[in-house]
Amino acid sequence: MLFSLLVMGESMIITGNRWGRRYLKNLMIELYKGKKQQHMENDKKKLLVLGVGNTLLMDERIGVHAVHTLLKETWPAEIDFIDGGTFTQDIFYLFQAYETVLVLDIIRAGNSPGTIYDLREKDLRKDEKQRLSLHDIDLLDSLDMAELTGNKPALFFLGIEPETIDWGTELSNTLENRFLTYLDAVRLKISALVEV
Repeated sequence: MLFSLLVMGESMIITGNRWGRRYLKNLMIELYKGKKQQHMENDKKKLLVLGVGNTLLMDERIGVHAVHTLLKETWPAEIDFIDGGTFTQDIFYLFQAYETVLVLDIIRAGNSPGTIYDLREKDLRKDEKQRLSLHDIDLLDSLDMAELTGNKPALFFLGIEPETIDWGTELSNTLENRFLTYLDAVRLKISALVEV
């Protein structure tokens, strides 16, 4: 698995093993604490689109799959796309550079597979006992840590109800059939958030 990262105009690809994740975390710490901190504060980007999920668990891969698909398109410089994989709690340093974060992931809310959800931070915090995603607690923790370190971006969550979470590297038939519709919803949300 590879993680794509665009920081300060420099594009990098980092492997998804533990050494790659450790390198990425250390890089983010240095970017935040180092000489680039003032640059990041003065030049915050408008939007981070963060795809999260495990690419080995069928429908859970949809956020990552969407980000890689969208990376092939042309977007304004104020928008970054990052494959966050499953290490969402380690990325709060990245939040310092953005006004808004849009998370792409599965959401389990009990509706028909393929149902698309457009949520905000308050929707994730509404019922602490009901987790809509395997990653939402890490995202909320990351958001809280970002606030403690000086910048809490607005958090939006565009998710889709999964059909199958099991070992496999392909989407279920239902989500494969809904993938283009999901991408259209993501594009519309991005446009609304940055007023493209």
